[in-house]
Parts: sequence; C-alpha cells; structure tokens
Amino acid sequence: MADIVLLTLFVGVLLALYLFETPVVYALGLTSLILMWTTSIPFEPLLVAQTMVSGSNSFVLLAIPLFLQTGLLMNALGLTDVIFDFAKALVGPIRGGLAHVNIIASIIFSGMTGTAAADAAGLGAIEYRAMREEGYDEGFSVAVTGSSSIIGPIIPPSVPLIIYGVIAQVSIGTLFIAGLVPGLIMGVGLMILCAIYANRRGYDRGDWWSVGEIGRTAYRALPALGTPILIIGGILGGLFTATEAGAVALFYTLLIGTLFYDALTLDQVIESFEDGMTRTASLTFIVAAASLYGFLIRRAQLPEVLAEAVTTVSTDPLVILLLIAGVLFVVGLMLETIAAITILTPVFLPIIEQTAISPIHFGVVMIITLMIGLLTPPFGVILFVLNAVTGVSLERITKNMIPFYVPLLVALVLAIVFPGVVLWLPRVMGLA
Repeated sequence: MADIVLLTLFVGVLLALYLFETPVVYALGLTSLILMWTTSIPFEPLLVAQTMVSGSNSFVLLAIPLFLQTGLLMNALGLTDVIFDFAKALVGPIRGGLAHVNIIASIIFSGMTGTAAADAAGLGAIEYRAMREEGYDEGFSVAVTGSSSIIGPIIPPSVPLIIYGVIAQVSIGTLFIAGLVPGLIMGVGLMILCAIYANRRGYDRGDWWSVGEIGRTAYRALPALGTPILIIGGILGGLFTATEAGAVALFYTLLIGTLFYDALTLDQVIESFEDGMTRTASLTFIVAAASLYGFLIRRAQLPEVLAEAVTTVSTDPLVILLLIAGVLFVVGLMLETIAAITILTPVFLPIIEQTAISPIHFGVVMIITLMIGLLTPPFGVILFVLNAVTGVSLERITKNMIPFYVPLLVALVLAIVFPGVVLWLPRVMGLA
C-alpha cells in the first residue's frame, strides 16, 4: 500500500502541474522538491545540485547540439526546398505525388533535426503549403505532414535515441542503425495509405519523369544528401563515434554552404548558432531536471516495485514488451519526449534485463511508441505544432489523422512482435 501511495504521488503531482500548464522542466523540478518535502526522502540541496549537473554532464550528449546545429544550418541554406524538389522529380507522374514527396522529404531531411516537433514546424510547413497550392485537401495535407514528421527521430541521427543511449549505456551507433528499418517501414506504410487515398479521390498526377529534371535536382541536392550518408557511413565504417559524427556533419554543412551553395552569410551563421544554443540549453535543462526526478524514483525503489508487478502478470518477453509499450503510449500523450525517456528508461531497464529483452530492441520500440503518442489527442505536441503552423483546427487535424495511425501502429507491432525488424541490420553489420 505504501508503494502504491508513493507511486501515486510521483505521477499525480507531475500530472497536476501539467494540467496547470506548468512548463515541463519546472513541473519536473517542482515535483521532485515536493516529493522530498512530503515523503521520507530527505531534502539535500547539495545532492540535488550534483544530481542535476551529473545527469547533463555527458560527452555523448554533445551530439545533440551538433546535430541540432547541422539541421538549423541546412534550414538557413534552404536545403529543405532543394531536397523537396529532388523528391518531387523522383515521384514524377505517380498519382498523389506530393503526398509521397512529403514523406520522402521527411525521411531524407527530418533526421537532420532529430526531433519530430522541429520537423513538423520547419519542413512540415513547407510540405503543407506545397500540397495546398497543388489543390490537395486541407485535412489530408495536414495529416500526411504530421504522420511523416515522426519518422525523423527514428531514422538517424536522432536526439531521442541519443538520450536513451546515454541513460541505458548502449551504443548510439547501434541504436542509429537499428532505427533505419522500422523508420523505413513506417514511411512505406504511409505511402501505401497515401496511394489508396490518391486513387480514391482522383488526385492529379505530376509531370512525367524527366531525366534532365532528375539530374538537375539531384545535382543541387547531392551535397545535402551527403550529410546523412556521411553520418551513417562514418559510424558503420568505424571512422568516428556518434558524437564525432555530429561534429563532422556540422563542419561538412558549413563547407558545402560556403563552397557549393554560396548562400551562407555570416549573419545566418550567427543567428543559427544563437538558435541552436537556446534549444540546446532548453533540452539540457530538461535532461537535468528529469535526472533528478529519475534519481528520486530509483531511490524510492519504484523500478523494483514495478518490475515485480509486471513480472507477476507474465514472464513472457512479448507480453511484457506489449505492456510496457501501452504504458509508454499513455505517457507519450502527456509528457515531453526527452523527459519521458530520461524518467522511464531507468524504470523499465531492470524489467527488460530480467526478461532478456535486448536494450537496443527496447530503445527503438520506446522511441516509436513515444513518437506516436506525440500525434495522439488530447495532449499530442505535434497536433498543436501543426495547428500553429497551418492554421487548421485541432478538431479537423485529429479527425483526419485517424487513418494514418494504422500504418504507424502496424510498424510498432511489427517491431515489438518481430525483434529482427529492429535487430536484423545491426546484426548484419556485426553491431549486435
């Protein structure tokens, strides 16, 4: 009974603060302080400071500002438009082509931002506007844009996977490779659904394939496309770690912006670095506050209590993973992704260790589940981002999103039921 009361306090106080629209970082910090003042956990100011500092003091976390900065510079260079044009040339006369372009562009580019909300706000706004200008339905356009935006944090590089890798102490490079196949399955599933929509509604076809147009857009996009190739190839080849890959990608983007695109001004560089530092500070503060909250959860021995409760229900790894995915989905509706990963990874790791579930497999399943949560009402963050950048009502966005949950949930179930979907490529590469 005491454990149930304590667990209720940990969750209830945090949710109550969210209901009063307290920013996530303050909600985590205030919840931690309230718990220390109202439970048997002693309040130790020095320990609070040390825990928050140590939680955000990691060499691997340097990858976050480096990848974020790379994405911001690519935006400043207008490479989103370049990649969008290339994807459009590839799709050619396929009916509903711009919907497919929307998904392909997200697969190619959103990995550079590493966060779904950033993709929805940046690239998503461009994709939505282009679809509307071509006469696509408002609801369909916003639904395609929202559903494709969550692929980015699954296909490398990915900020959520970096955070998980740091906490779970598993290889970031292996996590990056493990996310490729599930991310592509999600993309293919969405494209199949878009093809069904396009044929039923009779959307126009694009221009017939032109070798000249494909060549022209490919020439413009090739340097930008070299960034993800450089990251994945470098990690697979053992040339550099995930953190070093971020530095290489940033240097490469600065290089092509100066030499190839000739569009990067000093003012743009300064502005993008200021934006990058602001975002990094925000993310780091969340990680620090969530580290304190997670430390208190461990100190109260709640992971052990939860592990015992779950393993009482079943010891089958599949059942346990499905149960955990259900919890993660609910959490993903209410909690910011980085905070959810930082808090829940230490809670669930003891459970998956007891049931021989691969931490790589679990990590990718965790990110996919949380990403789908971001798209789900009533609190899905991406829904609010789409409302802000497109002006479409939340009710209309939610209604049109319903069919798009199907391919996303199918990809999640495949990743859970068939671990090879996640682990096959790392095993082929000798990483798992």
